[in-house]
Amino acid sequence: MKKSLTVIVIILGLNLNAQNYIEHKIKEGETIESIAKKYLVTPYDIYALNPDAKAKFQANTVLIIPNSKIKNEPIDEESKELIGYKTHKVKRKETLYGLSKKYGVSEDEIKKANRFLYSENLKKGDKIRIPKYKTFISKVSLKNTVKKYKVQPKEGKWRIAYKFGITVEELEALNPNMKPILQPGDELNVPNIEDKDEKTIEAEYDYYEVLPKEGFYRLKIKTGLTQEELEALNPELKEGGLKVGMVLKIPATAQTTSGLMDLETTKLESKIKNYKVKKIALMLPYRLHRVDVDSVEEAKEEIKTNKLLSTVLDFHVGVRMALDSAKQLGISTNLKVFDTEYQPSTVSKILSDNDFSDYDAVIGPIQDQSFDRVANSLKSDRVPVIAALNNPKEIYANVFRTIPEDKLLQTAMLDFVKADSLKSKVVIIADQSHRDVSETLKKEFPTALQIYSQKDKKTGKDAHFIYPVQLENVFRPGKTIVFLETNNDAFASSIISMLNALIVDKTEIVLVTLDRNRAFDGKDIDNNNLSNLKFHYPSVRKDFDEYNSNGFVKAYKKEFGVSPSKYAARGFDVTLDILLRLATEDNLYEASSEVFETEYIENKFRYAKSLYGGYSNEAVYIVKYDNLRIVEAD
Repeated sequence: MKKSLTVIVIILGLNLNAQNYIEHKIKEGETIESIAKKYLVTPYDIYALNPDAKAKFQANTVLIIPNSKIKNEPIDEESKELIGYKTHKVKRKETLYGLSKKYGVSEDEIKKANRFLYSENLKKGDKIRIPKYKTFISKVSLKNTVKKYKVQPKEGKWRIAYKFGITVEELEALNPNMKPILQPGDELNVPNIEDKDEKTIEAEYDYYEVLPKEGFYRLKIKTGLTQEELEALNPELKEGGLKVGMVLKIPATAQTTSGLMDLETTKLESKIKNYKVKKIALMLPYRLHRVDVDSVEEAKEEIKTNKLLSTVLDFHVGVRMALDSAKQLGISTNLKVFDTEYQPSTVSKILSDNDFSDYDAVIGPIQDQSFDRVANSLKSDRVPVIAALNNPKEIYANVFRTIPEDKLLQTAMLDFVKADSLKSKVVIIADQSHRDVSETLKKEFPTALQIYSQKDKKTGKDAHFIYPVQLENVFRPGKTIVFLETNNDAFASSIISMLNALIVDKTEIVLVTLDRNRAFDGKDIDNNNLSNLKFHYPSVRKDFDEYNSNGFVKAYKKEFGVSPSKYAARGFDVTLDILLRLATEDNLYEASSEVFETEYIENKFRYAKSLYGGYSNEAVYIVKYDNLRIVEAD
């Protein structure tokens, strides 16, 4: 009987890094099948990297071919040829099963040779034909290297890459249209390995992709795991060591950020080596179609009253001044400005009318939908797209998010308070809508006193006040840190005034918050009180020092007669950092592969590769009120 033959195809991983692509120019007479055979891949492998080839397959078109690491050694496959029949007279108690074993054929093969057996049972005395076969052994090559896989609940890119033994980049290359955030039921192309060869995904573990230049020391900083602990969880490390792109299993409790540790600021000016002209696109909503540029007074009025236009123009000025500063360092820039008009349809037209494949970076747009459209459109060409004034929800592999996430700000504030060895007491004051924040803080500071705002006795709603008696005997000589968590102006103003009145003799009260929102800018809040309380909060930026103004501030004041806004400073900082990074390496990815920190007028940047492939700035400030000035905390 012929046994079913299973062809096991083990893909060690298609190395799809840019330097390992194979480019093939189609010749006359070639087919997708002949090209696939030449490079030991399947047509599906080629279509995965060249989706346009299905509709446009013609001579002189260049295809990207993945390096095949599969062993395409021929394997033996058994085939049989019918050469005749043997007559058999059925004896008592003989069965089809017994005859199939006796003659080495299947029951179905006997039935095909004796069709009456499909409707009748085998009986003693029946004369039946037993087929005889000649067996041939032929050499066949491996076939399908990919198969379809449905995403399971709680599975992301890293988990699926780990499951099938490939990198996230390889998974993305096999699925050019894959969403940045996978949903259960999504169908993906994955290596065609047998079920038993798939790695098991365990709920109590997370999965992390090794970045370029990352060794065991850097992983120790990021995850808190030693080399021995990583090797115990990932035995393959003992044999092959760390490799870029490999996905490691780590405990779910491990941190996978670059850490908020202090780093010395890196001065990129001393590392410049790439003096090629940088090609930058700036996409902002100037909406010039709505401004009468022929009327100076009308244009001025529009700038005064239109907050978005004012922000955009300030940012633009900062960009232009950064280009001038870079030019003084020998870095030339070809800047092209596009007016997105704050319309996704306009952005689509910009993308269709222009070729951005050779741009070094695109700054903007600032509208989420438009930004997503640009990033998604340019990811196949690996053009970096810079989120300078917005925090995009979806982080593609080519996205650089310059504004740190709120979670990082909160972590930085917590770490700052924990590091204060002089604190004697922690008090948490929160309104009813911030109870969950208060509970989170209580877990971090178990001995802290919690105080909540009072509720209205009739309605049960938050009345946003506390009784003065609730603060009696709370503050004693020494230092007490008070967390104030609210977004209500009246509540913030009331608490700040009450705390300020309690600062007497040797009693020191330091006010902090995880989220400095508009409640702390209320008209009834006295900045003198905030200074007395040495108000601390986390921030993505710091105010530049008026007393030690640098070249940018002086140049801005000279040209415009006023100090630069935070948007002008941000335009300068973001752009200069991009240009300097591009001048130190061949591209922005290589210039951000190592964790280091840069700092300029009001902003600093420390990029780390995020969970979904893009890069996120993890550099934050802790600032404080000091004599009516906001300065960086010690």
